[in-house]
Amino acid sequence: MASNGDSTSRSPSPVPSSPAPPLSSFSGAKGRLSRTISSKSDQTRKLKPLHWLKLTRAVQGSLWAEAQKSGEATKAPEIDMSELENLFSAAAANSEQSAKSIARGSRGPKVEKVQLIDHRRAYNCEIMLSKVKVPLPELTGSVLTLEDSALDVDQVENLIKFCPTKEEMELLKGYTGETEKLGKCEQFFLELMKVPRVESKLRVFSFKMQFRSQVSDLRKSLNIVNSAAEEIRNSAKLKRIMQTILSLGNALNQGTARGSAIGFRLDSLLKLTETRARNKKMTLMHYLCKVLADKLPELLDFSNDLVSLEPATKIQLKFLAEEMQAISKGLEKVMQELSNSEGDGLVSENFCKALKEFLHFAEAEVRSLASLYSGVGRNVDALILYFGEDPARCPFEQVVSTLLNFMKLFNKARDENSKQVETETKKSAENEKSKMGASPKEPESLSHAPVESGGVK
Repeated sequence: MASNGDSTSRSPSPVPSSPAPPLSSFSGAKGRLSRTISSKSDQTRKLKPLHWLKLTRAVQGSLWAEAQKSGEATKAPEIDMSELENLFSAAAANSEQSAKSIARGSRGPKVEKVQLIDHRRAYNCEIMLSKVKVPLPELTGSVLTLEDSALDVDQVENLIKFCPTKEEMELLKGYTGETEKLGKCEQFFLELMKVPRVESKLRVFSFKMQFRSQVSDLRKSLNIVNSAAEEIRNSAKLKRIMQTILSLGNALNQGTARGSAIGFRLDSLLKLTETRARNKKMTLMHYLCKVLADKLPELLDFSNDLVSLEPATKIQLKFLAEEMQAISKGLEKVMQELSNSEGDGLVSENFCKALKEFLHFAEAEVRSLASLYSGVGRNVDALILYFGEDPARCPFEQVVSTLLNFMKLFNKARDENSKQVETETKKSAENEKSKMGASPKEPESLSHAPVESGGVK
């Protein structure tokens, strides 16, 4: 594509103005480069770029520094631009692409983004923003109206993590250039900075979004604990079984220091399986079930009275206390932010309106929840005292866990006893059947005797 004038300024090897020869014609050069190069102004084809990382300075001791010192930088072979253009031109498939290429070229080089925030933090922030998929103005608008249709809780929590720090705010305030030249993270921070106390508002937003489910889950757990405590204390069957165990224990311990007990510690229930009969097969738990089956069979299904016992064993009261405290403190922070926002002016007007509506509902819910929580505390203490234990030393979790284990061991022993009775009954029936099957043989032979003698009519 070079002109005739170009060939006079190049090396003695002339380059024809006709189209470049095919690749096969270059093979005869045996690796020799044509020492011709076109000036930038004469380059008519756009070439494919080499995406390298260029050095702007020759470090001392590097080959680039050595080459510059010895003048070797000027000894590099000149490049035949006609050949290079034919081999590495960015060909346009059609006129439309050519037009786009020209349009791109007219825009000039790509504008470098100004980065003020730490590279790693900015990179992580951009990843987070790519998942939110909400325009920045709409995002801050959702926060200021407490509208949760565009965002979920996880996204709000991520926004909290990427709120600008005081130092980052100072950096952005000191920037006097064009906003469009800033990176995505910097532009996101600038948008958040338009919202007074944005991090506090985001935390209020997160609290509001989770409030209903948080209250519902806590109420459900408190009701389970309440139900379990009431079912245990109100079970007449369990009470009769405990009295029967006391009678058995006093009978076994008669005449010893352990005898004449008026009650026993709750964990003693689990020792009934450790006391075995002389045959080593039956335990005291089996014997308890046998006594009850013989004399008070209506007590054997006492576990049906305690439907909330097993769910209650999966609840830790300290976690309920932490959850109750978190809800109460969260509500306090909401009230505090409302008070602060009322001085923000127009920017927080919708925020204050939405927050007042939420507070009206939330305060009533928390009062109801606090009342339930206090009642559960009283019922738990009453349950522990019901078994003669000290609430300070025997926690609720230990009580329900011990009772659940006892109930399972009791039911297992009861079922084993029933199976044993069935086995013995079946065996006894088979023995009776075999006896009944053996005794008719002799009369049967006698009944045939008359047949043999012809005595039958």
